[in-house]
Parts: sequence; C-alpha cells; structure tokens
Amino acid sequence: MKDEKAEIICIVDDDEVYQFSVTRTIKAANIVKKILIFSDGEEVFEFLQDNISKKEELPDIIFLDINMPYMDGWEFLDYYTKIKPNLPKKITVYLVSSSVSEKDQVKAQAISDVSDYIVKPITIEDFRTAIEKY
Repeated sequence: MKDEKAEIICIVDDDEVYQFSVTRTIKAANIVKKILIFSDGEEVFEFLQDNISKKEELPDIIFLDINMPYMDGWEFLDYYTKIKPNLPKKITVYLVSSSVSEKDQVKAQAISDVSDYIVKPITIEDFRTAIEKY
C-alpha cells in the first residue's frame, strides 16, 4: 500500500453540521478524490455489503464516530469484522469522537481493526496525517 494514495474516504457521523464542515474542509484541501458521507453505522455497513465486490467503490479510509443512533461505531465494528475477510481491499478505520474518556480510548486500542482514536474537533492536519499514514 505504500505506493498507493487514499482516494476515497468515508465520514460516518450523525451530526449534519459536522458532516458539512468536514466535507468542505477536505474538499478545500484537495487531499482525496471522493468523500462518502453516512449518518450511522448501519448505513455504511449496508453500503459495504452492497459494494463488497466493487473495489473501486469502497473507501480506503473510514472516519467513524462512536456515538450515533441506530448502529453506533462500536456495533459497526462488530459487524465490520465479520465482512472484512470478504472485502477486496484493506480499509483503514479511525474512530472519531468528542469523548475523551480513557475507557473509550482503551476499548478502541483493543480492537485490531481500529488504526487510531481521534478526539474531535478533527482538524485538516489530523485528516492529512491519517491519509498520509494510509
């Protein structure tokens, strides 16, 4: 993956103002080709299932909020680990939350599919760093 660049990122967050501001910031910085937006874990999980054989449609990186209605970030990760072996490419997952709870951070570190835990507000530098790590 070192020669590849993250082209599609996915923002999963139920806060519409956050979705708008993050999308606008990322587009202005011109650091990825496509941004996918979902309001909860269930929406992104269904998208992954619907596109499981379409490598070019799947995100390279998911920025996943923890606290959301319907299916929160933790529940999404439980389902994600079940379909991950069937995905045609590696997807990097970052947990993003306004929670500074040590409990949440420790729980995130214990999940092998989580690359990092980012505390909101997330800056363009945070996005750049995460995308460069990809």
